Amino acid sequence: MKTKIILATRNQGKIREIQSMLDSNYFEIKSLSQYPEIPEVIEDGITFQENALKKATAIFEATGILSLADDSGLEVDYLDGKPGVFSSRFAGEEATDMDNNRKLLNLLNGVPRTKRTARFRCVMILKTPKQTYSFDGTCEGIIIHEPRGKNGFGYDPLFYVPEYQQTFAELDSQIKNQISHRGIALRKVIELLKNWEKNP
Repeated sequence: MKTKIILATRNQGKIREIQSMLDSNYFEIKSLSQYPEIPEVIEDGITFQENALKKATAIFEATGILSLADDSGLEVDYLDGKPGVFSSRFAGEEATDMDNNRKLLNLLNGVPRTKRTARFRCVMILKTPKQTYSFDGTCEGIIIHEPRGKNGFGYDPLFYVPEYQQTFAELDSQIKNQISHRGIALRKVIELLKNWEKNP
């Protein structure tokens, strides 16, 4: 029998990335889009951990299904870690990816490459009937001066990985899943879930 998991997000970009890494032979993946009756969880925590825990707990309590929640964002050193937990709404509550990217570039206008270091950070919480598990992942990079690439979402077109000389939006999806903050955290989740039937 497949392990049923609900992804505690309606972000289609996140859903695609996570689904591509979870083997459909072993996992039955549900998303919040399939549960329109569940209200939006307000992400008012001050850390990624708090927000992910709040989402995973709320969705598990509403469905009784193993819930996997992710909270992630971009931390720019020159901006003292901003946008951080406000990454998705950096330019306002209704901001688009383009709005957020434009604001970020404006704040970094004139800042040299050496001071544009940043990282993507992800915290994933898996809520089960008996326990709550926490996993994290980070990926280091540089914020370039203009968007590059058509893949990905969010800040991906601005996040340049020197090792590959490409932005997240230019990288092949398989490579991105290997090195990304979300990919690193998710592999830790998968490792635990492999033994789920033995130790539920």
